[in-house]
Amino acid sequence: MQRCYFSEFKSSTLLHRARIATLFFISFVFSYVLFSSALDSCQIRFPEYLVSSSLSFDSLSVRAETTLETVLKEASMNDNTVILTTLNEAWANPDNSILDLFLASFRFGNQTSKLLNHLVIIALDQNAFASCKRVHTHCFALTTDGVDFSHEAYFMTPNYLKMMWQRIDFLRSVLEMGYNFLFTDADVMWFRDPFPHFYPDADFQIACDHYSGNSTDVETNIPNGGFSFVRSNVRSIEFYKYWYSSRVIYPDLHDQDVLNNIKYDSILTDINLKLRFLDTTYFGGFCEPSKDLNKVCTMHANCCVGLENKVHDLRIMLQDWNNFMALPNGMESQTWRDPKNCSLALRRHLDLSEDGMKVETIT
Repeated sequence: MQRCYFSEFKSSTLLHRARIATLFFISFVFSYVLFSSALDSCQIRFPEYLVSSSLSFDSLSVRAETTLETVLKEASMNDNTVILTTLNEAWANPDNSILDLFLASFRFGNQTSKLLNHLVIIALDQNAFASCKRVHTHCFALTTDGVDFSHEAYFMTPNYLKMMWQRIDFLRSVLEMGYNFLFTDADVMWFRDPFPHFYPDADFQIACDHYSGNSTDVETNIPNGGFSFVRSNVRSIEFYKYWYSSRVIYPDLHDQDVLNNIKYDSILTDINLKLRFLDTTYFGGFCEPSKDLNKVCTMHANCCVGLENKVHDLRIMLQDWNNFMALPNGMESQTWRDPKNCSLALRRHLDLSEDGMKVETIT
């Protein structure tokens, strides 16, 4: 009799505990649902540093890859194409912002504002990431262990070279994830939709500092890495791997000059890469301006040294575009003004006189 009592007591206790556990679980789920609803209705957001993860490029974590995949997926077009640019703190500085001018060009351009939905800004430091989040939807933090990319990286300095090569390796990873990309420097102004002017059969197509008039002319065209459209396939991925590995052969050159060397290499033929160069009529810059404002898609602040000089002359460029857009239909008198600060800075950088001749330096 006593044994039966204890058996019934034990069963009752276990049942009681099970009921308590069930009630606790239901209460927890109900509270969680209410809390989540409150967050959504009130649009409460946790601080970015609690919910975002930066990518240490030397070792990609699964979580970081997932975050990048999410950003790319949200920004991609129907054919898995994204527009990419890179940004550091210096270029995002509100007092002297390349970023502001870059985004303004999309808004001032002819039916280009819709393309902002497909733009992903790759921030190279945490301050640039914070600046991006304030003004744009699709941002991703890409950091490199032991390297500070927040300051202006002067042309051909060690930090500049590291930044350029990190960009090449990152773009390779985007291709391997199955995304086509249009890469654009942030000092490229967007005035028209460029996609109708890309070659449909090209794997890799790139803007030029100088365009010879022939899109397949490897000999004379001088490519500029600040604007390129690349389709994701085996050929383009192998090309980016080869391009990145070539930095070892040319240790003192940046990615653009290395490309200018390897464009002759037989491996491009071996992998059957379809390479095309873009006409400066549509994709111009300070080096070789587009001469027809009725056709121009983008203009790049190339052939220019110094952030402040770029900002000064890009503002003039945007003014010229706005003046052109304000003209009555049929009037085509508006042209680009010559770069001012950029031209002077470039001449000083190259030790050129006003007539373009090399200046003899007396020490």
